[in-house]
Amino acid sequence: MLSINPKDISTAKMHGYLLSAIAPRPIAFASTIDKEGIPNLSPFSFFNVFSANPPIMIFSPARRVRGNTTKHTLENVREVPEVVINVVNHAIVQQMSLSSTEYPKEVNEFDKAGLTMLKSDLIRPFRVAESPVQFECKVTEVIELGDEGGAGNLIICEVLKMHIRRDVLDENDTIDQNKLDLVARAGGSYYSRANAGFFEIPKPLSTLGIGIDQLPKEVKNSTVLSGNDLGMLANVEALPHQQDVDNFAANNPDFKGLNTQEKHTFAKEFLENNDVYGAWKVLLLK
Repeated sequence: MLSINPKDISTAKMHGYLLSAIAPRPIAFASTIDKEGIPNLSPFSFFNVFSANPPIMIFSPARRVRGNTTKHTLENVREVPEVVINVVNHAIVQQMSLSSTEYPKEVNEFDKAGLTMLKSDLIRPFRVAESPVQFECKVTEVIELGDEGGAGNLIICEVLKMHIRRDVLDENDTIDQNKLDLVARAGGSYYSRANAGFFEIPKPLSTLGIGIDQLPKEVKNSTVLSGNDLGMLANVEALPHQQDVDNFAANNPDFKGLNTQEKHTFAKEFLENNDVYGAWKVLLLK
């Protein structure tokens, strides 16, 4: 058995062991707002529910290991102590992953991830309309667990109002776990789909993905490509060069003369095989 004293290894390595061993973990898709009214949306898997009366949830935006800086979510709840915790189902998992990219503070992750801002009833932060369950919460306390990189910050939230989409309920107004189709976080690039097991999503770029807001209009409004497909397409730093597209066309004459729907259908097949750049080459064919 490998036995480890946390003080004997780097914080990054300890972080990796913890995330791989304590898994799968539920995901708090946290929507906050700063004092200037700028929205922020970010996922956190240091998260769970801890009380029903009062209804209390806790999530923890850890200080970054590299640079020992804090996340916008933590800064926002200190300015405006409110948060919407949205649950993540499989239908939005790629968009959720894209939103975890470290965009500048003035950038709205709802726009980048292609998700819809839904006005809350009791608090200022917006709900994620595509999330099947949303919790409007007030932040009652923030507990700092340390001041070095990797230290957590427990954000204690009291649920003020809960919203459940009708299509995930059964005839008794009970949540049907199969209909809910939640995903959870594991170590590395792994996620777990509650009713199907493990799958992988490549980590978001260390640079910035272009975002769904920058996709060509015909791609963004596709009737073939799903939100997850758009999330994968948007998580690239730049589109393929035209020369790469031309070379692809020359080597794949069967793709010549495709209409828009046909291109989107073939692109979807590439995405199902995790070939994002192949999908883009199909989409950019003239």
